[in-house]
Amino acid sequence: MIDLGISKLALIGVVALIVIGPEKLPRVARMAGTLLGRAQRYINDVKAEVSKEIELDELRKMQKDVQEAANNVEQSVAQSWNDTSEELRTIGQDVTTSDATSSEVFVSTEQLARKAKDFRRKKLTKTSAIPSWYKNRHGQRQHIVSGSARMARHRAKSRPPISFF
Repeated sequence: MIDLGISKLALIGVVALIVIGPEKLPRVARMAGTLLGRAQRYINDVKAEVSKEIELDELRKMQKDVQEAANNVEQSVAQSWNDTSEELRTIGQDVTTSDATSSEVFVSTEQLARKAKDFRRKKLTKTSAIPSWYKNRHGQRQHIVSGSARMARHRAKSRPPISFF
C-alpha cells in the first residue's frame, strides 16, 4: 500500500495549490473527496459480495455433506431392513418346513386369551379388595382433577359491583 505521511500530504497540498490555484482548489478537493468515497463504497461492496460468495460456498459444502450423511444413513437403514426381512423369511420357511409342532414352539392363541383373562381377574381383585371408604379415609384419590380445576374450585368468587343507584 502507498505510505502517505503528513509531510507527503502537505507537499501534495502545496503543489495542488500552486498548480490548480486558490479559486478552484475547494471544488477540486470536494470532487476528489466524493470520488474517494465512491471508491471506498465500491471496494466495501466488492468485499461484501466476496464474503457472501465464500459463505454460500461453505453452506453449499455443508449442505452437500449433510445430504451425503443422510443418504448414507438411509442406505444403511434400508440395508438393515432388507437383511432383517430376509432373515425373517428364512426363519418362517424353516418353521413351516420343520417337523416340530406348534404346541412346542409357539403358545396358542387360546392360551394367550386365557392368560389375559386371568391377568385381568387378578388385577381386578387387587384393586377391588380394598374398600372405597378405606381408600377415601387414607387419601387415595378416586378421581384425578387437574391443577387449574382445583384452583378454580378454591378461588374466591367475585361479587358484582354495588351500585349507588
